[in-house]
Amino acid sequence: MDVGMLWLDDDKKRPFAEKVRRAAEYYKDKYGRFPTTCMVNLSVSDQEKSVDKINVLPTQSVLPHYFWLGIVE
Repeated sequence: MDVGMLWLDDDKKRPFAEKVRRAAEYYKDKYGRFPTTCMVNLSVSDQEKSVDKINVLPTQSVLPHYFWLGIVE
């Protein structure tokens, strides 16, 4: 994924899946379609591998508490 939207959610009380859903809803409102991929920091690699139809990919290139959403064709 080369282009995407970066989303910050550092609320410790909010569940991981809800964070991804909120970011995806904002993405849809802004760009008109749902993202297919959400890249997150490796520190959350023990979380779900997908949320709804969004693939969650842990990577070192995304800072903690950030979500990089976009479309992978």
